[in-house]
Amino acid sequence: MRLVGADSEQLGILPLREALALAESQQLDLVEVSPTAVPPVCRIMDYGKFKYQQSKKQQEAKKKQVQVQLKEVKLRPKTDDHDLDFKVKHVRRFLEEGNKAKITVVFRGREITHQELGMAALEKFTTELADIAVVEVKQKMEGRSMFMIVAPRAKVK
Repeated sequence: MRLVGADSEQLGILPLREALALAESQQLDLVEVSPTAVPPVCRIMDYGKFKYQQSKKQQEAKKKQVQVQLKEVKLRPKTDDHDLDFKVKHVRRFLEEGNKAKITVVFRGREITHQELGMAALEKFTTELADIAVVEVKQKMEGRSMFMIVAPRAKVK
């Protein structure tokens, strides 16, 4: 097998017993790096330290990830303009934080016959948020509710 030393120097091609003895003399581990190569490549290293460093790198990468949440705002087709403006402010805040927003219009009883009122409310959201949001899912009926999903626009730097 081809042997690579602890500080990345090439030690040449050695039999397995000699490689193990060399690793044992340095009080390190013999780790197979590339088993498919001809001959296989092994490295002398402290495997415990290597695993520890790998886990630290993964934790650091996980810290830098941003989780996007889907926030929801519910309203009714007869919701007044002032209340709609208030809900638009909430959605605007959600989008500025980097989250997506789901706007749901819930129909009760005979309100389902006037779906155009729900469409109008969702259209108002679309026009009010056009500067910072992009519609990800257009208006859709699902049971007795109509919803739309908006996401923040990509920031241009």
